Amino acid sequence: MDLTEAQWQTVETVLPADPVRDDGRGRPWKDRRTVFNGILWVLRTGAPWKDLPPRYGSYQTAHRRFQNWVRSGVMEQLLLALAEHLKEAGGLDLTECFVDGTFVPAKKGGAVWGRPSGAKAPKSWVLPTAMVFLSPCGQKALRRRK
Repeated sequence: MDLTEAQWQTVETVLPADPVRDDGRGRPWKDRRTVFNGILWVLRTGAPWKDLPPRYGSYQTAHRRFQNWVRSGVMEQLLLALAEHLKEAGGLDLTECFVDGTFVPAKKGGAVWGRPSGAKAPKSWVLPTAMVFLSPCGQKALRRRK
């Protein structure tokens, strides 16, 4: 699920560099690529921050950086950069955008009567990336691209 080298090169230019203190005090910041992969893990899985696997560092660090990046506009810039990259690659056509507002309520006893779907998790990063653009933050970025 982690970013490939090519994907990281696209993202790396937008994410701010980790600050370094002049006096050398304090802990060094966790590598931003590792933290960003952790943020993507949470966004893809929908799991709570506290369930972040240890290989991505502490969940508090990932959550704090995510909040900082959202507040400072870095995540919006990142979504715009990804939208531009997808557009150049021919994977995003902004002339055909729509919002699906369907709602399907769960029926009482649905788990008992329904058949198992047999659906599997997506095998590529394309679908989870597209899902990011369907989020409110992604919609805001797409509106600016038009």
